[in-house]
Amino acid sequence: MSSGSAPRLRALQRHLGSREVGPVPLLAQGRGMEPVSSPLTTHVLDTASGLPAQGLCLCLSRLEDHGQQWTELRRSYTDPDGRCPGLLLPGQMKAGTYKLTFDTEGYWKKRGQDSFYPYVEVVFTITNESHKFHVPLLLSPWSYTTYRGS
Repeated sequence: MSSGSAPRLRALQRHLGSREVGPVPLLAQGRGMEPVSSPLTTHVLDTASGLPAQGLCLCLSRLEDHGQQWTELRRSYTDPDGRCPGLLLPGQMKAGTYKLTFDTEGYWKKRGQDSFYPYVEVVFTITNESHKFHVPLLLSPWSYTTYRGS
């Protein structure tokens, strides 16, 4: 195994063997130090390198005004594990249509890589606010895959 492939293999093994389905827990404000997890999480894996996609800018929006206007709820960046903790705090999620927009062009440009998709938009509907939702993105310069995770 080459020295460059060993870190990628370890990252993939950690990712596939992990039982954690959400980001690093947030701390409850005003309630001490107990962890609070977000009801909506995402995880981006750079499948070209086999590593988490660190530093990828993303935006969470909700469709408002009877389907006419997107309202930006949060703009953030993925952490070293490719996750974006705290997209929504418990109680912030309500039934409706949401969109995660990933700035894939910016991510690949920082790495000196051309890419085909300048951004990826994943639009999904939440019908039950009590459920948790995980939206993973598997990303390469020429393709992407997403699904509803657990």
